[in-house]
Amino acid sequence: MNKDTDRIKKVLIANRGVPAVRIMHTCRDRLIPTAAIYSTPDRLSYHVLMSDEAVHIGDAPPIESYLNMESVIGAALKVDANAIHPGWGFLAENAEFAQMVEDAGLIWIGPSPKVIRSMGDKIEAKRLAMRANVPTIPGITDVRDVDHIKQWMQEEAVDFPIMIKAAAGGGGKGMVKVETESEIASALSQARSEARKAFGDDKLLCEKYIERGRHIEVQIVSDKHGNVFHFYERECTIQRRNQKIIEEAPSPSLNDDLRKEICYTAVRLMREIGYETAGTVEFIFDSNTKKFYFLEVNTRLQVEHGVTELITGADIVGLMLDAAEGKEFRFNQDSITPNRWALEVRINAEDPRTFSPSFGAITRLQVPQGPGVRISQGVYEGAEVPPYYDSLFMLIMTSGPDRDGAIAVMDRTLSRNLRIEGVKTLSPLLLSIIRHEAFKRGEFSTRFIEHHMDELVSMFKERDSEDEALKIAKYVARISALGPQSWM
Repeated sequence: MNKDTDRIKKVLIANRGVPAVRIMHTCRDRLIPTAAIYSTPDRLSYHVLMSDEAVHIGDAPPIESYLNMESVIGAALKVDANAIHPGWGFLAENAEFAQMVEDAGLIWIGPSPKVIRSMGDKIEAKRLAMRANVPTIPGITDVRDVDHIKQWMQEEAVDFPIMIKAAAGGGGKGMVKVETESEIASALSQARSEARKAFGDDKLLCEKYIERGRHIEVQIVSDKHGNVFHFYERECTIQRRNQKIIEEAPSPSLNDDLRKEICYTAVRLMREIGYETAGTVEFIFDSNTKKFYFLEVNTRLQVEHGVTELITGADIVGLMLDAAEGKEFRFNQDSITPNRWALEVRINAEDPRTFSPSFGAITRLQVPQGPGVRISQGVYEGAEVPPYYDSLFMLIMTSGPDRDGAIAVMDRTLSRNLRIEGVKTLSPLLLSIIRHEAFKRGEFSTRFIEHHMDELVSMFKERDSEDEALKIAKYVARISALGPQSWM
């Protein structure tokens, strides 16, 4: 029997937009009240309207609002919330914040501060992976200078390209690909500068770049009683600027033997580090050699967790709540059985040709519906997409009995049922990708967009409000010329 102090009575969600709304849905299912936090420009945001109550925590800049740890904890205490869920982004993988939450006597819905700290450092994470006998990419840690990299490449017979990464990095920040020896110095300087600005830590590592690499991650959920389960894998290879925009589950890259190997490798690692709650082990898969290598552990709920929920029937947020309350999971690995295929696309407020931000009011929003469609949105028609935060404002997920079926539903959803006006979005690019023959065949790498960008843009089908007005004008003209029709 759990102590009453372990029972979650009210959850403050330390986030905004899509992740905040997603967590609220599960809390509502469980009749757990929720409290939102909001910055000044977010006062009329969707997550604020969805919550049971909301607390203003500061002005627009994240450092004054969503990243202000004292204000967030103060908001929880103000509304008598006894638990905090960080969602993804902002403070989700901040060990200091997790520790502050626990020190305030609140329930932290996430892994322990110790685990977050160790996995947040790519160098330490790689060391722990090697200790757990998990394959890692050839490389060096704590890069000193250009000569250090050259010496490693010579001693280990490593060829270009290589990748320089921020040790404390994530989200594609502080990562620079190096193609030739002459680029090493400038790439090192760029990566160090980006790492310092983004993470306050300019420590770097350098690794062999995997050509035709595919990005595969394994969903793990564990409790505080030593039970560690995998919920199979997701393919997250389609990326722009090292950030995912299309995910699917299961992965079309793996056969059954590889799937079993990569999933149990992830379980072994998470058991080794004492992981509790939901998390993800990320791997890079070499299409040429059919080998996979450890990348990192995401110590949080992933954006793309919904596709795993669609193929397994699980509620991963609900399992996080159970783990936080100290409940022991009553299922076993054999009971987790995927029986569908699912895709997710990220609708970001960006120009699909240049990826430059596009912010402002959403003047029209037609949300897709129909069989096999799941929407996770963070906005409503008339809402503002502010320029201060991540440009993601909607996730569209589709499912089918197989991959072709899931792609067909996504095509219908993006081409026929989705309308967004007022801001530019990635939807034309996403539609071009899922219609591309190479994508349909499952033949792609992390450089798919880079290699096919001109072709993808050429496939865009422009459609705007003028098209709609022209349709109406043609209809009126026809009725005026021909008179009433038999069906009228």
